[in-house]
Amino acid sequence: MSHDHDDRPQLTAAQAAAVLNPPPGRNGGDLVVETLQGLGATTVFGLPGQHALGMFDALRRSSLRYVGLRVENNAGFAADAYGRITGEVAPLLLSTGPGALTSLAALQEAAAASAPVLAISSQIPTAGLGGGRHGYLHELRDQQASVRDIVKSVHTVRTASQIPSAIAAAWESALTAPHGPVWVEIPQDVLLAETTLPVVSAMDATPRELYPRPELTIAAAHLLSKAERPVIIAGGGVVRSDASGKLRALAEKLDAPVVTTFGGKGAFPWEHPLSLRSWLEDRHTTDFLEDADVLLVVGSGLGELSSNYHTFRPRGRVIQIEADAGKLESNHPALGIHSDAREALADLLEAVERREDAGAAERVRTVLEKVRVRIEAQDLTLEQQVLAAVREALPDTAPSFWDMTILAYWAWSAFDARRPNTMHSAQGAGGLGYGFPAAIGAAAADPTKPVLAVSGDGGAMYSIAELATARQYDLPLTWLIVDDGGYGILREYMTGAFGETTGTELARPDFVALAESFGVPAVRTSPESLAADLGKALAAPGPSVVVLPALLRMFEPTHL
Repeated sequence: MSHDHDDRPQLTAAQAAAVLNPPPGRNGGDLVVETLQGLGATTVFGLPGQHALGMFDALRRSSLRYVGLRVENNAGFAADAYGRITGEVAPLLLSTGPGALTSLAALQEAAAASAPVLAISSQIPTAGLGGGRHGYLHELRDQQASVRDIVKSVHTVRTASQIPSAIAAAWESALTAPHGPVWVEIPQDVLLAETTLPVVSAMDATPRELYPRPELTIAAAHLLSKAERPVIIAGGGVVRSDASGKLRALAEKLDAPVVTTFGGKGAFPWEHPLSLRSWLEDRHTTDFLEDADVLLVVGSGLGELSSNYHTFRPRGRVIQIEADAGKLESNHPALGIHSDAREALADLLEAVERREDAGAAERVRTVLEKVRVRIEAQDLTLEQQVLAAVREALPDTAPSFWDMTILAYWAWSAFDARRPNTMHSAQGAGGLGYGFPAAIGAAAADPTKPVLAVSGDGGAMYSIAELATARQYDLPLTWLIVDDGGYGILREYMTGAFGETTGTELARPDFVALAESFGVPAVRTSPESLAADLGKALAAPGPSVVVLPALLRMFEPTHL
């Protein structure tokens, strides 16, 4: 039996000579950073802790850029955004116990949004592993048990020689479709122990490609080619797999209207004649989707938000392309195609026959007009004015990160993202505090573009500490804080359900003075001056804060 050695990692002559004479003073932490460098990492996020100091000491001896945040959860959000923006693995260095656990909400968002985050956590010393109660600082009976339900895969290290392989396996897992967070944990003593192992130089962790089965492509192409009223729902999988060009080509070949989910914002041009935009929480859109005789769902599980809170009942055939096998047909029976969106769309584009439907664009216009009339009947001029001001101020290529706040809920449906992979929110897991630390991760990924974060005053309080991070690294980001004195959406929910609120009203600081105390310039604005103030802040170098005191309301839901 012969083996092909051509694709194995090869060493240069200089690297081969260095193998026999590794530099002195290296420890297990060096193997971590050498492996990350060998895999192509350039930037790492995190927070030091006692058990993880071996990793952080080794950063000093590496070329990796370290971006340190003030709270582990925020470091996780920053890594999440870095992974979304670049499509590359974002390493997240964490300490044991409280440090590890504090990152979990961010890792849940990364899992929901398919962001490739590589969390590397320390552990108590090897002697304490196994569930005994030894009383080590930060000790958990089973730290992995806390993360298993959240991440794609867990990788355990017990000796220094296992470090490169464990990190490479995790790296491959994070980048195999669907992307997602992964977990590696390494005991304190393994990180600190001196090593004479050769420097890690040649690493390979190529993700597995996920191709559609050809017989399913043929069946799907036949259904779409013969359809009378085909419609496409484009989800976050289209954005993650960089497939928006192929989506547009397929829609135009089929004359099929396209609606983008909130996670798929920017996957299809907003002003295209076939664009139904993102009005998924609207019964007019839901009715239109139900009327399709063939519905192609790409990169979406049709979860709660994408299905108008599970009121959507398709009457035609559903074709679902999804990289996460667990989402295939999880909500509706379909021709399920387990595949990366880009690969499946490429194959479908070749296989479908061109169909022409002169009435498709007119039907799209009719739906959008019905939506416009419904919204205009609700006296929501202020909300639309504020959203339009943000759109006017934000450069087309600048990424934006939206916290769970009323303006973001508006943006999901009504904001033109203009470019794929520029608008991101925490709608996957729905946790507060995402916007500003995520913007830090995006600014670290590409400091040549301004970045916008949008929060309410409640969500902003989760991330105030990161003003120090933004200032320390002089990152080009602007934080818009919409101050309505409480948890605005919960205020609406409770008033609607119970007639009064509990726990929604908040004392809060003077955000302008607070930002300035961190050395971050800030301005208090109004709806009328928002576009100008926001544009000025985005054009200025370094971090800035814009505070908008405003009480915004949501448009009426149609699912109740």
